[in-house]
Amino acid sequence: MKSNLLIFFIGFMIALPVGFFIFQSDSQSTAVEEASENATENREEANNQNETTEEPREIPTEAIALQGNGCVACHAVETLNLDGPATGPDLSNAYTIVEAKHGKSIEEYLQNPTTAVMASVMDGHPLSDEALESVVEALRLAAQ
Repeated sequence: MKSNLLIFFIGFMIALPVGFFIFQSDSQSTAVEEASENATENREEANNQNETTEEPREIPTEAIALQGNGCVACHAVETLNLDGPATGPDLSNAYTIVEAKHGKSIEEYLQNPTTAVMASVMDGHPLSDEALESVVEALRLAAQ
């Protein structure tokens, strides 16, 4: 009886790690194959979308200042047909609501924002006087 238990124990100690490595390598190769297939499908889907995508919309003249100064990197301006990510709020009404919301005119807010995110962005890229005027004018037109 003791020899049977010893044989069983030794067999178990050998079979467990061997089985683990065999099945582990199979699951890893399967995962790699699946990831590769998914990446290929994603690339093909992106290529198909690029082929069927409409031509880019022309940017309205009023919106050039907003795009040129990086505003649309975080904000959309729906009234000027500028698409942007939803990182920041839509700027369509910014000209009319900033003073009530932040207690400053739009010009003062763009020079010294009161929100942490805008303050960090504007500290790194302050607007020149000319850029400030053009952005404010674009926001005024967007609010009309």
